[in-house]
Amino acid sequence: MKKYISLLMIFGFLFFFQSCASQGSLDPKTVDNLVNSQEFTFYAQRANPTNYDVINIMNSMPNATATRMLNLNGDYTIDVSKNNLDVVLPYFGRLFNPTYGNTGDNSYRFTSKDFTINKSQNKKGTWTLKIKPNDVKNVDEMNIEIYKNGKAFVSMRSNDRQPITYDGYVSKSEVKQEKEKP
Repeated sequence: MKKYISLLMIFGFLFFFQSCASQGSLDPKTVDNLVNSQEFTFYAQRANPTNYDVINIMNSMPNATATRMLNLNGDYTIDVSKNNLDVVLPYFGRLFNPTYGNTGDNSYRFTSKDFTINKSQNKKGTWTLKIKPNDVKNVDEMNIEIYKNGKAFVSMRSNDRQPITYDGYVSKSEVKQEKEKP
C-alpha cells in the first residue's frame, strides 16, 4: 500500500509540474504566423542587467536573492507592427549621458516609424529578429529571439548606456482603444 501511495505522490508531482510548465506557451504555427505577419507584442517578465554595480546593490539588499533577474509586472512591452515600433521597457544600469529633468528618458520609451527588421530562423525553429530603429538616437539595435513555444529573449544595444536583456513571451497584439476625452 505504501508503494501505491508513493507512486501516486510521484505522478501527482509530475502532473503538477507539467501543468505549470505548459502555462504561457503557444503553438509553433501560431508563433510562425505572428513573426511572419510582423504583428505581435513582446511582454517582458524579467530584466537582466549586465552592470555589476546594479547586481551588487541588488544582492546587498536585505532578504534579496542572489540573482541577477528583476521580475517585472507585465506592463512593459514591445509592440511590433508593420508601420510602428512602440517600446516601453525599464532600464537598470549605467547611463553615460543621463537626462536629469525628465527621468522618463532614462528608460526605453520610444515610438519608431522608420525601422528595419531582419528575420531568420534556425533549424530548431527559433526566430531571430534584428530590429534597427533609424529615427531613435540612443538605440543602436534590438535583438529578439522567439522560441517555438512563444517564449522570447530581447537584448538592447544602445549608444549611451550599457546593454541589458529581457525575458518574456510574445502574443498577438491587442487592439488599443483610444480613451474618450471628457
